[in-house]
Amino acid sequence: MVDARYTTRPPKAETAGDDGAWFAAKRYGCGAGMPLRWQGWALLLSYFAVLAGVIALDRSGNGAARGAGFALFIAATAVLMVVSARHTRGGWKWRWGSKD
Repeated sequence: MVDARYTTRPPKAETAGDDGAWFAAKRYGCGAGMPLRWQGWALLLSYFAVLAGVIALDRSGNGAARGAGFALFIAATAVLMVVSARHTRGGWKWRWGSKD
């Protein structure tokens, strides 16, 4: 008879740095650093895609389209800030380099 503990993989041990954060913390200042996971990269790429749409609306020359583009820019930036603040390792707080 085969022992079951040798036929299955052991559970993956979580490391201290594996907290599920999408973004690294900045070393100096406040805010999010570089993306750590695919979700962070997807968030940034979708934000840049929205910015491309805003630029297209701005170049249309229509006043209503420019207003809609500005509102879209404000909304997308707010969503980016809120989501990245919630998914940054250690949250958004002021950091002084190696002290934190």
